[in-house]
Amino acid sequence: MKSFKLNNGIEIPAIGFGTWQIPDGNEAYQAVKEAITAGYTHIDTAAIYGNEKSVGKAIKDSGLDRSSLFITTKLWNTERGYEKAIAAFEKSLNDLQLDYLDLYLIHWPANEAQFENWAEINADTWKALEYLYQQGKVRAIGVSNFPKEYLKKLLETATVVPSINQIEFHPGYLQEDTVALCQSNTILVQAWSPLGSGRILQNETLLKLAQEKNTSVGQLCIKFALSQGILPLPKSTNPQNIKRNLDIDSFDLTESDIQRIRAFPEMGFSGSDPKKVAF
Repeated sequence: MKSFKLNNGIEIPAIGFGTWQIPDGNEAYQAVKEAITAGYTHIDTAAIYGNEKSVGKAIKDSGLDRSSLFITTKLWNTERGYEKAIAAFEKSLNDLQLDYLDLYLIHWPANEAQFENWAEINADTWKALEYLYQQGKVRAIGVSNFPKEYLKKLLETATVVPSINQIEFHPGYLQEDTVALCQSNTILVQAWSPLGSGRILQNETLLKLAQEKNTSVGQLCIKFALSQGILPLPKSTNPQNIKRNLDIDSFDLTESDIQRIRAFPEMGFSGSDPKKVAF
């Protein structure tokens, strides 16, 4: 699989397998097992997904050498702060049955809707991730759902620049200001919900373009993210779609195609605004 190079020099496979909303137990186990069989070497989970144990079992049972896999998980909001973040990391590592992580992310920023000292909380949490990184427990650290203003604030005190910002990104929701700030600071953007969680799959323009390319709207969205220098994290429990989401080399997007997609009005937004969420 092709890869991106992070700002600390390590390679990350260019398409990851997302596990959001895949229930713990057999469903998560089988989905990750199927993904690894299909050729994914980059698996993305989070403590709040509640499926780290099943993801870890599937990884262990795959028989693949640990060094050939890239595993990400995320710190949940209730565990912000230096000491709590370190403890939460150790729990995730234990649940995943791993000796180290490839990437650890702050899942959501503390925001001003909930905390007067939101910037201080985010900085304190980030210090914990920096410590874990410096101790060699994780190969790269980053954030998730950090809008431009929050990321700029974090960069003021960070001694390690985040390698990643994982945000909602798909046709109809491009978050251009945040993407631009990330790219100007060599922070790789990852796209959660690169297919708009299914909300954009019936868009007439995308359907027509997919038909022209003899591909699916999902494959089109994945290719679009990559064309923007963004790493997509498609999720599926359907074995056919799991394989299909990797099969994007049979067609090309022209500059005209890309501009058509970039010109879409806002659509497919999940509604989860990091500045306003109450969780």
